[in-house]
Amino acid sequence: MASWVHPHRFAGKVVVVTGAAQGIGLAVARRVAAESGLVVLIDRAEVVHDVAQSIRDFGGEAHSISADLELYEHTVSAMSSAHAWHGRIDVLINNVGGTIWAKPFEHYAPAEIQQEIQRSLFPTLWSCHAVLPFLIEQQSGVIVNVSSVATRGVNRVPYAAAKGGVGAITAALAMETARHGIRVVATAPGGTDAPERQVARGPLPTGVQEKAWYQEIVDQTIDSSWMKRYGTLDEQTAPIVFLASDEATYLTGTVLPVAGGDRG
Repeated sequence: MASWVHPHRFAGKVVVVTGAAQGIGLAVARRVAAESGLVVLIDRAEVVHDVAQSIRDFGGEAHSISADLELYEHTVSAMSSAHAWHGRIDVLINNVGGTIWAKPFEHYAPAEIQQEIQRSLFPTLWSCHAVLPFLIEQQSGVIVNVSSVATRGVNRVPYAAAKGGVGAITAALAMETARHGIRVVATAPGGTDAPERQVARGPLPTGVQEKAWYQEIVDQTIDSSWMKRYGTLDEQTAPIVFLASDEATYLTGTVLPVAGGDRG
């Protein structure tokens, strides 16, 4: 990753990263800090505070907040705390989400469908709503949402619906807020190789059938990629920080697939 870093790209900018305790969010937070950003890490996992400390240990500036962004009240409180740190928010990167179950749609219980939508749509919806007053007051700012090419994928229809909603938020909000100097963009990652999660999204597949359903997701993801592989964390992080930066000032309403050719 070192050769990709632009050391001063986010100098003086307050960048909020949600879902920053692990995976893509963690990689993005570290990358922004390495590029001189003042990074605010938000996650409901308490390990987020350790991540922020590790950034500070390497000379970066980081502030961590524990919050469950599936809840609107938590989201408003978190964004207010992020804003209070330096009196502004320049970039919000919405990364919370992730499929919980892997199975054909007819096997989902209604409560599971609601939980998938709550996990992968509402944190982005709430975070956009909570940050907007600050960005409108500034008449500037960038929101980068993390969607997914799994809007066309097997065994995760509720997750696909949620991430399709993230794409719709991106387009509609970009149209509404351009007059305020605000850009709203997104990436749509494909399958991504990442370390084992410290906090699981949900129950791991255990039985033979559940494991087979999950393997169908893996096989379909790889087959849909023209490069026939998963991406790396660096390959997912680079487009996100590019879209968040001043290098992308004429991009808004765009959802960029980052999936080796798969467009979802």
